[in-house]
Amino acid sequence: MHKVISVESLSDYRIALQFEDGLQKIVNIKPFIGKGISTALEDETFFRQVAIESGGGIYWPNGYDFCPNFLYEEVQADESLPVVS
Repeated sequence: MHKVISVESLSDYRIALQFEDGLQKIVNIKPFIGKGISTALEDETFFRQVAIESGGGIYWPNGYDFCPNFLYEEVQADESLPVVS
């Protein structure tokens, strides 16, 4: 299982991630928000409250979360922004 060790919120609903194996990528979360519990993330102040959960995924205070394996394997890096170095 992959684990996120660093997360930073960026503009336009993007987040910079670093995984324990050294992979770094920027992902766009916008396609995943807008319905149900995820609507809270449309507020940029709330979106910036992203944190790392004990299992290595990311989450927000309302309980909305992403599995680290999904972020690592399934979500494409955002090509419009440089990958964190």
